[in-house]
Amino acid sequence: MGGGIVRNALIRADMLAVFGLVLVASWAFVAWMTMDMSHPFIMLMMPLDSSWTWATLIAVFLMWSGMMVAMMLPTAAPMILTFDSIERRKVDEASATARTLLFAAAYLAIWIIFSALATAAQWFLQYVGLLTPMIASKSHWLTAALLLLAGAYQLTSLKQACLGNCRTPIGFLLTEWRDGPDGAWKMGLKHGLYCMGCCWALMLLLFVAGAMNPIWIAFLAVLVAIEKWPRLPTWTSSFLGVILMAVGAAHLL
Repeated sequence: MGGGIVRNALIRADMLAVFGLVLVASWAFVAWMTMDMSHPFIMLMMPLDSSWTWATLIAVFLMWSGMMVAMMLPTAAPMILTFDSIERRKVDEASATARTLLFAAAYLAIWIIFSALATAAQWFLQYVGLLTPMIASKSHWLTAALLLLAGAYQLTSLKQACLGNCRTPIGFLLTEWRDGPDGAWKMGLKHGLYCMGCCWALMLLLFVAGAMNPIWIAFLAVLVAIEKWPRLPTWTSSFLGVILMAVGAAHLL
């Protein structure tokens, strides 16, 4: 029995080490891209206009993907660890680890898709001349629109429904549970969709102060993590929405 406990702890430690490595690598990538802007590859992430090459497209997509992994994986940690704990009571250790990794990969796949959409949005906003090379808004109208959009979305029932599923891992897993590797993948996708439904408007605020601004990236990451804290009262997300709308209105004035 003691050997089994030790073995389970080691396997769980290995899985946590994988997540830790991914998280450290993603934040290291974010730090590098925001602090070494003279590097030729980093310069590809900051095109001067919408005349992108394939190299520019790939670099910008990788930039968004790295940011999304760095910002969103920590917020999914409670859900992933809860999923892993349930799986370890149902199947052997190796199968549980594999299914947990599938769940996490499916979750991140949703944010990779979001990264592709954000890449397209960046190209369009640069095409119409609303972004600086630092991927920050240079239009009061765009800044106000993004703030008002994010603020208004905070007040919607869709936002609250998605946030509720992100805040309560047990509730989500009990209602959405599916067995097997295919089930783990589908559950990860569904959780990723709930998470994107919760946070997409806040992620668009990266265009406000700059997707190459490390302080702004870290601030939004912390903001999203705090909002998903289960012990916070539900009205806090609405309060944040009111603040965002007030700031957006101030930009209009």
